[in-house]
Amino acid sequence: MVPTTLTITSKNYSSWSLRGWLLVRFAGLPFAEHVLPPDDPSTRAEILLLSSSILVPCLSHEGVRVWDTLAIAEYLNEVCPEAHLLPADRAARAHCRAISGEMHSGFSALRSSLPMNLRGNFPDFKVWSRAQADIDRICAIWRECLDTYGGPFLFGAQRTIADAMYAPVCTRFTTYHVKLDTVCQSYVDRILAMPDMKDWIKAAKSEPIDIDELDVEF
Repeated sequence: MVPTTLTITSKNYSSWSLRGWLLVRFAGLPFAEHVLPPDDPSTRAEILLLSSSILVPCLSHEGVRVWDTLAIAEYLNEVCPEAHLLPADRAARAHCRAISGEMHSGFSALRSSLPMNLRGNFPDFKVWSRAQADIDRICAIWRECLDTYGGPFLFGAQRTIADAMYAPVCTRFTTYHVKLDTVCQSYVDRILAMPDMKDWIKAAKSEPIDIDELDVEF
């Protein structure tokens, strides 16, 4: 059988790689990592949001290649239904897809102003109004989900697509010392405490390559 592989890039800088990697971990599907060097020109363009399309992460499974994190999520939900990557309830399932899609296509000010950088630490970072509006919306989503479904994850006791989609935001809030209310900070702490996240963060902090544009507090 052809082994399952997930093509990713920098663990320190690539939020999309983290999302795809967490989805496969949540699904419980054994896989090998194929890591593209972040200093490769096309990879660098994707990380810096300068590419016209995002082709990493890319999942290869039983002869099928799937890129785009939402497509990977839906594929894994079909291949590994026992993982419950989407909630069982129809209304909750629709809600999960909606907020995952919102993360996938929105929050451009947050992405550009607070790029993912797990080795970074910017305690005096100035959050401008457009990025703050994105932060406020994300926190409203989290509070609504945690209140509606009872936590500890966004849709209850089971980790879903939504938790994978918002995990990189948790790292951004930590890197840039974003002030959060108790509910949202507790959610951030819960996501970062997951063994999967600890594995990713440990690997990210040992990466030898820096991308200068993402290591400057601006």
